[in-house]
Amino acid sequence: MPPNSEKNPGGRPPKFHEPCRPVTMTLPERVLEQLTEIDPDRACAVVKAIEAVLGTAKGAAKPVELIEMAPGKALIVTGPSKALRVIPWLKTIEIAPARFLLTIPSGTPIEALEVALRDVANMPTEGKSEQEIAVLNELLSLIGQNRRALRLSKAEVLIINIA
Repeated sequence: MPPNSEKNPGGRPPKFHEPCRPVTMTLPERVLEQLTEIDPDRACAVVKAIEAVLGTAKGAAKPVELIEMAPGKALIVTGPSKALRVIPWLKTIEIAPARFLLTIPSGTPIEALEVALRDVANMPTEGKSEQEIAVLNELLSLIGQNRRALRLSKAEVLIINIA
């Protein structure tokens, strides 16, 4: 073999066009059957399911959405974001897989949330995914525009301590 030629790795061609590694896991039979409904190839099925849930698939949920909950009233729903967890008093409530409501303590002004989001957005982007940056930027835009237009209000959520 000539010294400059690439070695043929043999085997099947790669399924994904990005770095990969083998992973072994044990899953319930019903989940294995459900994965087959997504894609006959289990690895492809797992990737498709994860991308759909986390909103990274093409045509997936937006990083920030308005969900109408009453005529003329909408809730802000976000995708997952570690960056939002930097704000200690901001809590996220998962209402569907990878879809979150934002909660702030009673009496917290909307302006405080906007300033905290801006502070997190202005932190170095190292370690922040594109999804997290998109969530922060879209939240800032949405909250800022609607606050200035006097279209943003707060409502309280009933929470029961069960522990």
